[in-house]
Amino acid sequence: MTENVATAGEPLPDHAHAGVGDPNQHHTPEEIRKEMRVYLIIFGALAVLTGITVGVCYGFDLPVHYAIMVAMVVAIIKGSLVACFFMHLISERKLIYGILLLTVFFFIVLMALPVSHFLDKMHY
Repeated sequence: MTENVATAGEPLPDHAHAGVGDPNQHHTPEEIRKEMRVYLIIFGALAVLTGITVGVCYGFDLPVHYAIMVAMVVAIIKGSLVACFFMHLISERKLIYGILLLTVFFFIVLMALPVSHFLDKMHY
């Protein structure tokens, strides 16, 4: 059995870093700046959305159910930004999207169970 160890200056075989970016690939400073700009924009958006969540909780006099709805929408947006950009799911294949949709479906079903139980209780 051979190991995937390369001597100095010798690149690893193609199968040694399957699924990982090529370590010999160099990015230009422009590409790095572009990626950093995207990350900073997403960071800023997350900070603004966190401020909105805090503002809804403490600053605005919204009824509780509206405040919860706004906070949930903001949380969904923030989670989507993190998943898409920081976890790099925006460039994934269809299988990932299928799994995510299945997860959303089961989440909705699980959230609907207490509501249906409450409605059943009201009818009796």
